[in-house]
Amino acid sequence: MEDFWALAVQLLHMWMFVVFFLIMLPAMFGLSLGVTGVYIKVLVHILEWATLRIQRGRQQQPVPLPNGIIEHAGGSMEEEMGRLRSGSLAEGKFCLSDVFYFYKKGLESIVDDQVTQRFSSEELNSWNLLTRTNQNFRYISLRLTVIWGLGVFVRYCVLFPLRITLATIGLSWLVIGTILVGFLPESSMKKWLSELVHLTCYRICARGLSATIVYHNRENRPQKGGICVANHTTPIDVVILSNDGCYAMVGQIHGGLMGVLQRSMVRACPHVWFERSEMKDRHAVASRLRAHVAAKTKLPILIFPEGTCVNNTSVMMFKKGSFDIGGTIYPVTIKYDARFGDAFWNSSKYNMVSYLLRMMTSWAIVVNVWYLPPMTRQDGEDAAQFANRVKSAIAHQGGLLDLAWDGGLKRDKVKDSFKEEQQKQYSSIIAGPKDQ
Repeated sequence: MEDFWALAVQLLHMWMFVVFFLIMLPAMFGLSLGVTGVYIKVLVHILEWATLRIQRGRQQQPVPLPNGIIEHAGGSMEEEMGRLRSGSLAEGKFCLSDVFYFYKKGLESIVDDQVTQRFSSEELNSWNLLTRTNQNFRYISLRLTVIWGLGVFVRYCVLFPLRITLATIGLSWLVIGTILVGFLPESSMKKWLSELVHLTCYRICARGLSATIVYHNRENRPQKGGICVANHTTPIDVVILSNDGCYAMVGQIHGGLMGVLQRSMVRACPHVWFERSEMKDRHAVASRLRAHVAAKTKLPILIFPEGTCVNNTSVMMFKKGSFDIGGTIYPVTIKYDARFGDAFWNSSKYNMVSYLLRMMTSWAIVVNVWYLPPMTRQDGEDAAQFANRVKSAIAHQGGLLDLAWDGGLKRDKVKDSFKEEQQKQYSSIIAGPKDQ
């Protein structure tokens, strides 16, 4: 029995040595021993081999129908109606065939709309050896099944304990560190310590997710007194961006684990948390943001203008409030590689703890971050137009779909303004713009 306890103590010492000296210490200084890079390269080779095996197996077995069965014709309302009428559109004339345009659009929206599918996990072209993404996978070969079993062992018995240890240490240090810094009087020393605590803890948490982050165009990184806006996929976006610099964050108040973190962080840094349902808070937030931007010595503000998490296949409508407070906008594109794990947080399906457990049992988090050139509001451009211009730049850089739909449709009904816009377009076709 004594030999067992002696062996257990030795294993614990070895475990803590690996955690503190080989992972945490390099992470605190922004260094890497290259182990994660080698791990990712091995994963890529394994997934490529698995893809070939699946493709070979599909040649011998019937292939199920793909999920996407709608072929969108594209074009404007006027162009599509013109094709249905088999001729030019004459003003002041109604054709019964126009009904089929709205009938067709209605069916497309029911079967394969552009909004609902943005709030579900991205569909993969091939299985990535995770059970949660194998809806279309069937038994192919014994060798592939053995590789999957080994992957389960590595992810749950080796990587998960290591990741949960790192995440626990990182989050604990973040809560304790920000609370202690919060007791200090306002000074340059407090700002420096706050940035040090945030940067160190976020880097440890990133290692707890086996995150491999590639930053592009770092000369365009957000500067103090500016506003950083980015597309939003997951709360981990904050960890990804904060590995390369500190931000003052703006966001909705949450409960649970997220709420504990928010309350502790705001003691050390002027983050802005608000209740989405209270309009008075929104006016107060706008005033605080303007004051923050006016002080050029404060950290750049980090805002996700979509207002909700989207599955990283598209960028949805940016709320114009973030672009109406002045200052320089620093656009950032965040693009995750879904082959190694689904980073999207479906908040209506998973709470924060469940989501983090899913992330920690994935293969890894591989993400590219592009810093785009700073943008300012042009003469004669209103806040909505400026927001759309920034959104288009972010979507184009990441190869994402640029959608005009509001992410609030995840929870709310379609606004009447969207319906009225369609009615006005059709009215201009049959009656002419002058009669609207």
